[in-house]
Amino acid sequence: MVDAKPISTPFVVGQHLTTEGPLYIDPTLFRSLADALQYLTITRPDLSFSVNFICQFIHAPIEDHFHALKRILRYIEGRVHYGLQLQQQSTHELLAYSDTDWAGCPNTCQSTIGYAIFLGSNLISWSSKKQSIVSRSSVEAEYRSLAVTTANIAWLVQLLRDLHVTLSTSPTLCCDNQSAIFMAVNPVTRPRSKHIAIDYHFVYELVANAFLKL
Repeated sequence: MVDAKPISTPFVVGQHLTTEGPLYIDPTLFRSLADALQYLTITRPDLSFSVNFICQFIHAPIEDHFHALKRILRYIEGRVHYGLQLQQQSTHELLAYSDTDWAGCPNTCQSTIGYAIFLGSNLISWSSKKQSIVSRSSVEAEYRSLAVTTANIAWLVQLLRDLHVTLSTSPTLCCDNQSAIFMAVNPVTRPRSKHIAIDYHFVYELVANAFLKL
């Protein structure tokens, strides 16, 4: 793929890969390339979603999966100079972004959650992962994503405290779903939300205690 034509995106927007189709003739090669791409996600957050999606089919890849993997390689070929730039900061503030695609997987109807956490202007933590259960509504999917992000924020706060780094303000978590934000601020029992596990409501406790701002 060294001489392949570079492309501007690692994944086709709105593309949904399925498990239906002819199996790829060399699954060992597919697994080897997919495993190698996982190492790049350590310093390349722009690859997190696409690589995570590809690795979901690592046990039985089909031809379409390999074409999607080759697209990632073509994207990397034109972006080999990309990486993380860390700068010294005078202020210490945690800012996090959380999002999800509700029922984005056509095979399992499970959602993929994603978050990015900044310390000042430096990106220090990120993830893209498929939820382990099926969310019955977009609000539930977004709320579970908030809970996962909040748990990682709490861990980072404790880590910074151990490193004697004092935050200048409470961490801020951004979400684009108003219903999920309302539930985090006021988790009243409603017919549409009462099925959500109680352990996810710790987001409300941290907001109420001024630990987190939404």
